[in-house]
Amino acid sequence: MASGVFFLVAGPAGVGKTTLLKRLVAEEKNLVKAISVTTRPPRADEVDGVAYHFWSAKRFEDAVANGEFLEHAVVHGKRYGTLARFVLEKMDAGIDVVKDIDVQGVEQIGRHPLFRGRYASVFIMPPSHDELVARLKSRESETAESLAVRLKTAESELERAGEFEYIVINDEFEHAMAELKAIRLAEHCLASRRLT
Repeated sequence: MASGVFFLVAGPAGVGKTTLLKRLVAEEKNLVKAISVTTRPPRADEVDGVAYHFWSAKRFEDAVANGEFLEHAVVHGKRYGTLARFVLEKMDAGIDVVKDIDVQGVEQIGRHPLFRGRYASVFIMPPSHDELVARLKSRESETAESLAVRLKTAESELERAGEFEYIVINDEFEHAMAELKAIRLAEHCLASRRLT
């Protein structure tokens, strides 16, 4: 049985990653989303184990010490990480895994010996800086201070888009979806995957 592929999808806050990936997982077969662990408190509409696993700082630190994470980082002052066991079990069963991740996380997974040749990196770009600002403001979940932090982070992330294997511009949603599906298909057609 062919191994699953780990799709690492990054991009600035407000670019539409969550919406794209939710739809991708709903429409594509043999694909699951890896749920991040975080130390940030849940928002009013968030349920533990759906968007995130909400852990205490102590539990998170214990998991780091035990080597349970593929990657972990501090983002906007809170800890985030990806549990290794879930991803590896799915991939070993031939199931693809998709992960909404930041640039630091992609770097860490890229260095992980178990993932060489087993992942694809995708960067979701906004159509323009102005559109990204408008999308962040329209969420109405940001204070002026948090918006400024997110925009500063977005600028540094956008500068690193060239480090990714694929770039999808989320200008028109259906077109962006089609490109994500095409990337997944292309990855499964690589000679290196088909001939192993």
